[in-house]
Amino acid sequence: MKKYNVNVNGTLYEITLEVVDGAAPVAAPAAAPAPVAAPAPAAAPAPVSAGAEAVNSPMPGTILAVNVAVGDTVKAGDVLMVLEAMKMENEISAPKAGKVTAVSVTKGATVESGAQLCVIE
Repeated sequence: MKKYNVNVNGTLYEITLEVVDGAAPVAAPAAAPAPVAAPAPAAAPAPVSAGAEAVNSPMPGTILAVNVAVGDTVKAGDVLMVLEAMKMENEISAPKAGKVTAVSVTKGATVESGAQLCVIE
């Protein structure tokens, strides 16, 4: 053991270090990392026909609830989905009245900004 005095910001400390004799232990070679499976490709957005309107995500986040299904009739302003972004719950409302012809996301899905959520015709 060796003792040293160390001055840190005007305060004097006495430290003791252990002296290790002999060669330093050699670390075993690291195992190769396991291959990581590629993420599943995102579902292709449903085609939008004339007169239909795609509802897109205004920001990246996670879908907490999907309140509509294909075939449901909605009014303008109805809450279609709840999107969590930056620890806030954001309601995604229907931009117009009509029939839901496609739902592109499920509960728990992570979406990017501009991703298609559903289509209203």
